[in-house]
Amino acid sequence: MSTAIKVENVSKAYMLGQISTGTLSRDIERWWALARGKEDPFLKIGETNDRTQKGNSDVVWSLKDVNFEIEQGTAVGIVGKNGAGKSTLLKILSQVTSPTTGRIGIKGRIASLLEVGTGFHPELTGRENIFLNGAMLGMRKKEILRKFDEIVSFAGVERYIDTPVKRYSSGMYVRLAFAVAAHLESEILIVDEVLAVGDAEFQKKCLGKMGEVSSGQGRTVLFVSHNINAVKQLCTRGLFLENGMVKMEGKVTDVIEAYSNKIATQNDFNPIKIQEIGVVVTNIFLNRKNEGVVNPCEPLEIEIELESDRDIEKIGIQIMISHDDVSGSVFESNSKTIKNLDLIVKKGKNKATCLIHNFNLCSGNYWLGFGMDMPFVLMYYREPYVMRFEVPELMLPPRLLTTSSVYGHIFFDHDWSISYGD
Repeated sequence: MSTAIKVENVSKAYMLGQISTGTLSRDIERWWALARGKEDPFLKIGETNDRTQKGNSDVVWSLKDVNFEIEQGTAVGIVGKNGAGKSTLLKILSQVTSPTTGRIGIKGRIASLLEVGTGFHPELTGRENIFLNGAMLGMRKKEILRKFDEIVSFAGVERYIDTPVKRYSSGMYVRLAFAVAAHLESEILIVDEVLAVGDAEFQKKCLGKMGEVSSGQGRTVLFVSHNINAVKQLCTRGLFLENGMVKMEGKVTDVIEAYSNKIATQNDFNPIKIQEIGVVVTNIFLNRKNEGVVNPCEPLEIEIELESDRDIEKIGIQIMISHDDVSGSVFESNSKTIKNLDLIVKKGKNKATCLIHNFNLCSGNYWLGFGMDMPFVLMYYREPYVMRFEVPELMLPPRLLTTSSVYGHIFFDHDWSISYGD
């Protein structure tokens, strides 16, 4: 089978803060080096993109010496924490940006869906944007017309197809953008985390279409998602990125296991810095009074310790809980949108606590996610896989079976009765 994508020693550097090097003399020195075909002298002091450590350099390597090959017709899942370099890699492969060093070989046309609005002109209608995208892929008008009805039907936007897309909701935008990318005739399909914008039904529909595109049509698929089960369901190969470097490449099950093992437990939590609002999450504890043990059908207390450099009003704090065997979250709560509680973060140290009165979920491996937002307006931070924890398998009276997921994922408080006659 031929190689569809070959990445050789690819690196991407970004300058933090100001544009340029900061002084005219250093700008001239950089220009003179590049004019002679030499390496940029100021990239040598760059640092890897580790957001948990304070750096000393203005240059950060979002990707560093990335090498891999992807065979034609393979579905590859790319996993890693926020800031690992996943989106940067996809932008380079989609030729949205160029690598600082290294080279990329691509065989075939690429259709990519990187973020809401990518490749769409807001003033054009949905119909016009379909033809625009097809033309950019080198398709003739007759070829696009042949696919047109199928695209519109898949996206479910028939009523709005002649409306400028700037009036679409984010969900409609993504539905149409994915339908265009998946149905137009390209050899490589690249999809970033944007599918999270769509509803659960459409996400399932998209995963089915990507599976059909990869296995049925022999097209290459690159898929970035924090939904581990979606990656496992769709992909056969995996790529694990950490701090801009390839940590592991191989079978998707092996890569997901390696990634899962790297997710912090309660004993090795890495602080979360949310620079936009000057907040650092210094620690998260689960059932601290019970030494971190989380048992099924018992209370679960989640303590989130924060430090802030300012007072913040009307903040929303989120938690998400997901299970190894279940796609998406099994439980989510937001202090404002779920409980209608207006939290205020004060300058200095804070502690937010969420008490789940009964953790009515089965035994197994779980992930705790965390987020902060301005409710209904802006998401500051959201990461579904912040901390991993395990719930033991127990025999809880009056049950005659253990709390294994074999017997159901959720336990409802319920009663049985029987009646006779009329």
